[in-house]
Amino acid sequence: METNVFGEPLTKCGTDPVTGFARNGCCDSSDYDSGLHIVCAVMNDEFLNFSYLHGNDLKTPYPEGGFPGLKAGDRWCLCAARWLEALDAGVAPPVVLEGTNEKMLEFISLEELVLYAFKEYGLNP
Repeated sequence: METNVFGEPLTKCGTDPVTGFARNGCCDSSDYDSGLHIVCAVMNDEFLNFSYLHGNDLKTPYPEGGFPGLKAGDRWCLCAARWLEALDAGVAPPVVLEGTNEKMLEFISLEELVLYAFKEYGLNP
């Protein structure tokens, strides 16, 4: 069983729509996942527009591939590199820490990642 950034069991990130490289709802990793879809993020319009402008359209449904398209509020397992790219651009979406794989700590410290934690009740960063 994989663990989250706190060293606890990785919780599901999203099931509506179903996310994860293996489409199991979790941001677990695999040798087959070259993109490292390990960041459980809550989508917002700012990030979705950024991603679209940088060649990854997450908004448009792709029924043939079983992809429903994302909207603000959806939880999705993002590639570590894309989230870090968005961070550098000032548009990183909030992160659900309990659903983010501990492997993300190879790229960013927990102390810094906590600054972008999704807050269930109240305003997001």
